[in-house]
Amino acid sequence: MGEVLALVEARLRSALGEPDARAAVTFLGTDRIEVLRFIDGDVVRYATLGMSAYPMTDPTAALADPVKGPRAELVLSVRAGLADTDKVLRPLAVLASTPQVEGVVVAAGASLDVGEPLWPGAPFSSVLVAEPGGLVEDLDLDDPMDPVRFLPLLPMTSNEAAWKRVHGADALQERWLTNGTDLRDPLRRSVTLD
Repeated sequence: MGEVLALVEARLRSALGEPDARAAVTFLGTDRIEVLRFIDGDVVRYATLGMSAYPMTDPTAALADPVKGPRAELVLSVRAGLADTDKVLRPLAVLASTPQVEGVVVAAGASLDVGEPLWPGAPFSSVLVAEPGGLVEDLDLDDPMDPVRFLPLLPMTSNEAAWKRVHGADALQERWLTNGTDLRDPLRRSVTLD
């Protein structure tokens, strides 16, 4: 576990630079989840560290495999200085502990909801998990372990989350793209949905 997390942190540092802050959150019955903060000009990025310590297990599997299975960490990027986004640390740790707590596999296209604003005044309580491989490349581990994927999180308003449940993740992302939505704006309004 420690060796995997050391490799994950090294990959995050090589892709995003040195973190300027880190916080750790532990929930009863789970391992510690850290959240690292990286500043990149006017963008602040938050990355989890700890979710990939163990593989995620299919909830229908009779037995959890301690070695094989998908591994991931979460990355959220927002514009700095517009909102108190540092309060996202606990909600991010909650999302990162979902595989341990609820026995789910977090993958691209999934919706995750914390049931409260991601930060004070945020119009978002949920996120869309986007495709990995863009900002931080996958981290290959020794066989038979699966690679660690770094999953970008795109905050969704409640209307967008409801629309996504009906029309799907691809349709919502297409709507964002068509409307030129700034997904890094921590105070943005919902995209026009019809």
